[in-house]
Amino acid sequence: MIRMTAMPRPVRVGAAVAGVAGVVALAGCASTAADAEDDTVALSSSTPTATSSASASASSSAAAQAASTYTDGTYTASASYTSPGGVEEVNVTVTLADDIITSVDVTADAASTQSKQYQSEFISGISAVVVGKDIDAILVSKVSGSSLTSEGFNSAIEEIKTEAAA
Repeated sequence: MIRMTAMPRPVRVGAAVAGVAGVVALAGCASTAADAEDDTVALSSSTPTATSSASASASSSAAAQAASTYTDGTYTASASYTSPGGVEEVNVTVTLADDIITSVDVTADAASTQSKQYQSEFISGISAVVVGKDIDAILVSKVSGSSLTSEGFNSAIEEIKTEAAA
């Protein structure tokens, strides 16, 4: 027969409190509804088309150009980041118009299956996060559950900013 001794009540209460605190702490690591929504967003590149039908739009465009920090155009940069599978690389192409990102294209070639999955999720959701935003306001931390790919993306954006500086 196995003999078991009961734990004193203060020890049991302490263990229960520690367990609840652990669950609460881990709940902060769970993905949010926004992450789930990002999983369904497909990457779509949009190229702006300019039409000049009025002199008012031309003058407002000229004013925006004067205030721009970066030269309009399409820029590409590559950056690396470290994943559990080793060093990975991400290639980022961004089109800028008046310092606003109008399109983004991200490519990556991971070695491990897990890295490929995270990169694919990042690529499918990044457009919804950055297109239409000022390039100086971009600092991606996590997209569709992928946080490490963001490091490489942010480094590439910094290179693009340097290249596009007017």
